[in-house]
Amino acid sequence: MDSHVPAAPAVLPPAYPDRAAWGTASKLRAWQAEALQLYFDKQQKDFLAVATPGAGKTTFALTVAAELLHRRVIDRITVVTPTEHLKVQWADAADKAGIAIDPTFSGGKGRTNKDFQGVAVTYAGVAVNPLAFRVRTEKFRTLVILDEVHHGGDALSWGEGVREAFDPATRRLALTGTPFRSDDNPIPFVTYEYGHDGAARSQADYTYGYGHALRDHVVRPVIFMSYSGEMRWRTKAGDEIAARLGEPLTKDLTAQALRTALDPAGEWMPAVLAAADKRLTEVRRHMPDAGGLVISGDQNTARAYAKVLRELTGEAPTVVLSDEKASSKKIQKFSDGEQRWMVAVRMVSEGVDVPRLAVGVYATPTSTPLFFAQAVGRFVRARKRGETASVFVPSVTRLLSFAAEMEVERDHVLGRKNSNEDGDIFGLEDDLLRKANEAEGASDDLEGKFEALGSDASFDRVVFDGGDYGTGGDIGSDEELDFLGLPGLLEPDQVRELLRTRQAKSLARQKKSQRGDSSDREDPTPVELATHEQVALLRRELNGLVAAWHHRTGQPHGVIHNDLRRKLGGPAAAHASSTELRDRIELIRDWATQRRA
Repeated sequence: MDSHVPAAPAVLPPAYPDRAAWGTASKLRAWQAEALQLYFDKQQKDFLAVATPGAGKTTFALTVAAELLHRRVIDRITVVTPTEHLKVQWADAADKAGIAIDPTFSGGKGRTNKDFQGVAVTYAGVAVNPLAFRVRTEKFRTLVILDEVHHGGDALSWGEGVREAFDPATRRLALTGTPFRSDDNPIPFVTYEYGHDGAARSQADYTYGYGHALRDHVVRPVIFMSYSGEMRWRTKAGDEIAARLGEPLTKDLTAQALRTALDPAGEWMPAVLAAADKRLTEVRRHMPDAGGLVISGDQNTARAYAKVLRELTGEAPTVVLSDEKASSKKIQKFSDGEQRWMVAVRMVSEGVDVPRLAVGVYATPTSTPLFFAQAVGRFVRARKRGETASVFVPSVTRLLSFAAEMEVERDHVLGRKNSNEDGDIFGLEDDLLRKANEAEGASDDLEGKFEALGSDASFDRVVFDGGDYGTGGDIGSDEELDFLGLPGLLEPDQVRELLRTRQAKSLARQKKSQRGDSSDREDPTPVELATHEQVALLRRELNGLVAAWHHRTGQPHGVIHNDLRRKLGGPAAAHASSTELRDRIELIRDWATQRRA
């Protein structure tokens, strides 16, 4: 059979051109056309496409499906999604592409009417009755599209069900924006290859990462606004603990400090929501319909955050709870409207298409790289060139590391040994403590249960393109307002230049303030005057060298920072000591010297 791929299948109408990511435009993006060509060149049963959220995986998959139908390679399509809402979203996208998909299909009834060329189901639904789906897959030559395929490893029953149901498929197309998991559960129909360290890594057939998409103006640049503050809580044993969010703490103390910050009854969360709303107001000067999303950890706090936002804005936000039947309609209504805020638990963490989302608040204690990437993916979908996204995050080292490494491409790794790669200086201690508790059968009285007593917020820094900017400040300070007032329409280079300008302004303001504070002293020491400024200047120097290395080699900033950390150890640049920063500066200068030689 001829493997030539036409420019676009005839069944794809040129509708909805500004939102090509949902299978509607006849003209494919460059990466989609390249991946399509590779797919038909390979002509293999299984194909894994990894593309950053917002890049247009659905358009690519529906184009493959339309062409396979056109060539009569397949007769039917089965789309498997993580959520009920995504079933409807896929059906709507497929309809615009000329393919009828039934999102109400149930494996139990085993049939659908002749109007449909395919069905959309969930991973959980397949696990309930995999045999029924296997019978259907055997009856027709079937293309199975596994959307966000990493969810196939969420539970043993899910993975086994997907394998049993779709092993007889004619073709399987696996899609994901985040092909990594935080566990060792293998992802069905994904190929793993063993490396020199003995760990097996997932192998994608085609990868289109965030860094590539950003350079192609397919996705928005993301500005991360980080907030710190003092936290106080009481343990179950009655001990009162105070700590500053963002300081080096054990994993348990970090989790407790974060939960204290996210308590809607404290001062931290309302202050951050107010700052995010100010940012949204600024963004709406350039994007009049821009919306904001608060990602909450549970339903009770989601409702409480909604109440705070209503008091702040005078407008009741949309609240989306994952167990509500009306969730899909609520999301669609918000997407089509101009309302300011939506608050959700997990419903909008992955795959949901709300292109006008431009400001986010990461207000959940979940801190895995997978969930963080999924959450940030809700804000990167570009509609027109120049739009930016802003995501507000707590000053937690792990989260800031994820933010600084947005461009790093990851694989799912099986059998990874424990490491200190996240910069957790207490990682070994935490692991030993956990094992000791397990051996002794420690009671809940000794573990991390607590009562939040109080919190306050302060602006920490901005993270963008692997670098950090700002020197911190109180809520409402000139320092904070400088960054909240960044324009909503900026190219990535303009964002970088403006952040550098704000950084220089912040340092000048801080230096002037330090001189004023020390004017009454007889003998201010150089150490008192230079510590914070010295660290900030070292960060700026490192970021400048990383930028220069990026322009010389083409490597993304996050990848370069990651390489430096891998060779020298230590936390992300935002939390590195002056000695660690100097070591990284020296190493990257050595790289430049060796390259010139």
